[in-house]
Formats: sequence, C-alpha cells, structure tokens
Amino acid sequence: MKPKLIILSDLWGKKKSDWVAYYIKELQDHFVLQYYDCCELGALDTSTYTEENLHKQFTNRGIDRAVQNLLTLEKGKIHILAFSVGGVIGWKSAIKNQNILSLYAVSSTRLRYETNKPKTKIKLYFGENDIYSPKNKWYTLMGITPIIEKGKKHQLYIEPEFAVQLSNRIKNSINH
Repeated sequence: MKPKLIILSDLWGKKKSDWVAYYIKELQDHFVLQYYDCCELGALDTSTYTEENLHKQFTNRGIDRAVQNLLTLEKGKIHILAFSVGGVIGWKSAIKNQNILSLYAVSSTRLRYETNKPKTKIKLYFGENDIYSPKNKWYTLMGITPIIEKGKKHQLYIEPEFAVQLSNRIKNSINH
C-alpha cells in the first residue's frame, strides 16, 4: 500500500495555490495524497483576502485551530509536505501526534519562534534570500541542518523546477 502524504497550503490556501499541481503531478503515483487548505483548517475569515489580514488571523489562534483540526482529521501514519504557515502547523501537529513519520517544510519562517522539536524526521527548505528564515543559532539549538536554496526568496516553492526537485527528494527518501 502507498504511504499517505498530506500537503498543507501556504497562507493563501486553495484560492491562490495553482502551483500545488506541480507537486501533485510528481507525487500522486507514489503516495495517497490529501491536500489541506490552511485557511480552512484554521477557520479563517477570508472575506478580506489580504496577506496582512490572513497573517493576523493565523497568529491570533488560527495556527492553533488548524493544528487541532488536523489532529482530528488525521489519525493514521502520515508524512507531511508543508509550505510557509503550513510548516508550523505541521511542526506543532508532529509534536502532538507520534504518527507523523516525516515533515518536509518549505519557507516555514514562523518556525523561528518554536522552542520544542517534534520527534520525527524533519527536512527544512528555505530560500537564501528569505529575510524571515530562522538564524543559524536556531538551527543549532534544534539540531537541524536546513537546505538553503541559493539565490531564492520566500516563494521558491511555487517554481516548477523546485517542485520537481523536492518531489524527487521526497519520493527517494520515503520510498527507499
């Protein structure tokens, strides 16, 4: 049976995530996929669909609601691929759920505020020019070696080439 891989959206959720199709195309033959809109998981009001408004709602209990809802929805053994705010939701979920076998988080800059580390396999990807990515001190504290993509910014994950490269890494890591 194929392993289950859940995909957690970035701050924009499904409305602005056409790029997720790159990952689905690469991964669908190797995994049972489930895609979650983090705005829906966090019960956000998207009527004012601005970065500032969504960000404020996520930091004001939206992340915590999303974690609780994800824990309710996913009981079995899963792997997580998460983008931006989805990464911190995946991280916090993995602390509370031992069935999360691995976490692949891309541009999850809010992780820099985390002080507890999940007991699972973790791979973090950041663009070299993402000004909000964690500092080296945080990586050392967490015992994590990040993968830093040279010359890239926060939204490196929407690039088709990066999607193919990361999907191949995930397939090779989980299926071997």
